[in-house]
Amino acid sequence: MENPEVAVGSCSAHDDENLCSYRRHLSISQEGLLEDQLRRKLKFFFMNPCEKFWARGRKPWKLGIQLLKIAMVTVQLVVFGLSNQMVVAFKEENTVAFKHLFLKGYMDRMDDTYAVYTQTDVYDQIFFAINQYLQLPNISIGNHAYEKKGAEETALALCQQFYKRGIISPGNDTFDIDPEIVTDCLYVEPMIPLDNTIVGKHNLNFTLDFHRLVMVQLKFNLKAINLQTVRHHELPDCYDFTLRIVFDNKAHSGRIKISLDNDIEIRECKDWHVSGSIQKNTHYMMIFDAFVILTCLASLILCTRSVVKGIQLQREFVSFFLYYYKKEVSFSDQMEFVNGWYIMIMVSDVLTIVGSTLKMEIQAKSLTSYDVCSILLGTSTMLVWLGVIRYLGFFQKYNVRIFWDLRALLILTLRAALPNVMRFCCCAAMIYLGYCFCGWIVLGPYHVKFRSLNMVSECLFSLINGDDMFATFAKMQQKSYLVWLFSRIYLYSFISLFIYMVLSLFIALITDTYETVKHYQQDGFPETELQRFISQCKDLPNSGRYRLEEESSASLFCCCNGCSEHM
Repeated sequence: MENPEVAVGSCSAHDDENLCSYRRHLSISQEGLLEDQLRRKLKFFFMNPCEKFWARGRKPWKLGIQLLKIAMVTVQLVVFGLSNQMVVAFKEENTVAFKHLFLKGYMDRMDDTYAVYTQTDVYDQIFFAINQYLQLPNISIGNHAYEKKGAEETALALCQQFYKRGIISPGNDTFDIDPEIVTDCLYVEPMIPLDNTIVGKHNLNFTLDFHRLVMVQLKFNLKAINLQTVRHHELPDCYDFTLRIVFDNKAHSGRIKISLDNDIEIRECKDWHVSGSIQKNTHYMMIFDAFVILTCLASLILCTRSVVKGIQLQREFVSFFLYYYKKEVSFSDQMEFVNGWYIMIMVSDVLTIVGSTLKMEIQAKSLTSYDVCSILLGTSTMLVWLGVIRYLGFFQKYNVRIFWDLRALLILTLRAALPNVMRFCCCAAMIYLGYCFCGWIVLGPYHVKFRSLNMVSECLFSLINGDDMFATFAKMQQKSYLVWLFSRIYLYSFISLFIYMVLSLFIALITDTYETVKHYQQDGFPETELQRFISQCKDLPNSGRYRLEEESSASLFCCCNGCSEHM
């Protein structure tokens, strides 16, 4: 670019302070020098860590910390994942054990079909569960116990919900019903059962009016301790189980579905003592977590400083360009100064710091927020590994040139294709939602995969990916020939539209962008004004000019005396 002549005049009240100082103190020769300094400063800013080391001997601390953080965060996640795996296994195995203990005749994998069909079976199931609860200390092979409130053990609640009034006469096609729901409960206290003593209708005074009955629920609380963690040098957790056995008669169809729901809460054990080296191992892990926090904190500080410097340099360049060339810097050029990789690293650092703090509290048995900690550590580790893509570009002159090319193609293709892909997805989503609503209302009564909007969406998404097509066609009930015929038209049209057209157009959008980016990568990308401005600086990183620039304290908008020292 050619340097235009600059007229030095007075400053108005509306002029930028930097530009005002610039007009007062700078001659044309000084402007030329400071323009070169700005180019050199911009070129240094956009160098990678290796080039910055050659230019000024600046050690790549951020790069080193990120590589160290990748290893540490991954090790931390694996250790926590193995610990969390034991927690999940303990929860699932206890739930299965409770189903076998309290549901009469239960067998594995029969949750969807477990039901009763006679009044006698309903009473048998209810009193079987109550008797199993009362005899739990004698029959359970786990370390289960009743929940205590003070010195007393909590009772089992047996509640039934029924319509307030109901006279049903299907034979005459008549009914008289008050839909208000009434709840009636009785409580069974835990006790030491005597020999041959079985709780039943005769000693509980419990009857059901099946014509009005909506639901029966048994609710009780149990406690347990997960001792398997001791073998892995971790302190055990104490568990509270809130169990609900539900007899669902809302449909009044002659089939009462039975389900057992187990709400699990992990608590800190009140009084514990473990002999051996568990405490020492726990302390070692907490020290490691503290070191991870310090590493992420250092990474957060360095990345924040780099982002702030980028914004400051952006303002400096915008002010210079506005005054010197009388042009506004485009938004895309301004965003080049905001490093998205640093933003992602900062987010991952914050998540890791919070997640590691929770993990330390969990290890100390002060908190039991396993799910929150898993989300934080899992998301942060994902972002850290995504950041590895950035580092592949630092070594394109060595033996990983092909990785750098692929990395550039991937990032540039995603960035270029994203706007068109988002617009296309919005349009396709309208068609997709239309099919979802139509399938739910028409096919829902006749197909198990269309019973709810969520199931419809999952089924259609599976069809787009070619999954489970035959089963979707085959499971359609043929009770109504009109609906069956409609289902064929519906499914064939959806599959044809989305697989052969929508999905193909979606892939074509990305492929077209990929070919464009690949062509630019071979023949050169169109230069922006920022790139053209920087390209006029021909100083190589190892030329020594950048070291002199570092020693100079002059900035673009320096005072006249400060600038003259470098003339």
